[in-house]
Amino acid sequence: MAKSRNPAADKAAKAEAKAARKAASKQRRSQLWQAFQMQRKEDKRLLPYMIGAFVLIVAASVALGLFAGGFTAYMLIPLGVVLGALVAFIIFGRRAQKSVYRKAEGQTGAAAWALDNMRGKWRVTPGVAATGNFDAVHRVIGRPGVIFVGEGAPTRVKPLLAQEKKRTARLVGEVPIYDIVVGNGEGEVPLSKLERHLMKLPANITVKQMDSLESKLVALGTKAGPAAMPKGPLPNAGKMKGIQRTVRRR
Repeated sequence: MAKSRNPAADKAAKAEAKAARKAASKQRRSQLWQAFQMQRKEDKRLLPYMIGAFVLIVAASVALGLFAGGFTAYMLIPLGVVLGALVAFIIFGRRAQKSVYRKAEGQTGAAAWALDNMRGKWRVTPGVAATGNFDAVHRVIGRPGVIFVGEGAPTRVKPLLAQEKKRTARLVGEVPIYDIVVGNGEGEVPLSKLERHLMKLPANITVKQMDSLESKLVALGTKAGPAAMPKGPLPNAGKMKGIQRTVRRR
């Protein structure tokens, strides 16, 4: 294998990449620490739950280690510490996420924000239809098919959903079309459960079919003219977007 003709350049590139990784890692730690401080001030039960879970798991591992004796004891105790820290971190992530959705609920554009933060291969197009009263319909393409998510007053959103389903059905053929209204009323899906609701839908199409559908529906949206997204305050939880992803990765 031929050696590089410029070792100095290679060394500089490696040093730059290493520095970039360190900076990104430092930024993630800073975001997590800021999120923890914010959540701790708002959620008085956070620390007791985290400390309680950590102590309980470590105590259980110590008890098991002493009971087992020998080399097993030396393995179980460090394992309990790691497991306790992991569970405490998961508790923080879950409670922070609940707090995020609680703050965002009811705000203009909250459903679009939640859809944009979903895990997995979802193609989200916010504001395919809207009213002057800040009601909106967002289109999601995924393995289940085409999903329309409406937010706003149900009496105004439902006609928008029916209209978009009718327009879309002409192009997608037998591909399933779902409609969801975000809210806390009967037959509606709460914002905090929106992602879970979509994840539970059956897989009806392949990723290649998703690509084809996206191309067709982009053309449909262009013909009809883009709907203006409701202009309003972004959810205060929007700044938690990067933090949520970091928690999920860990």
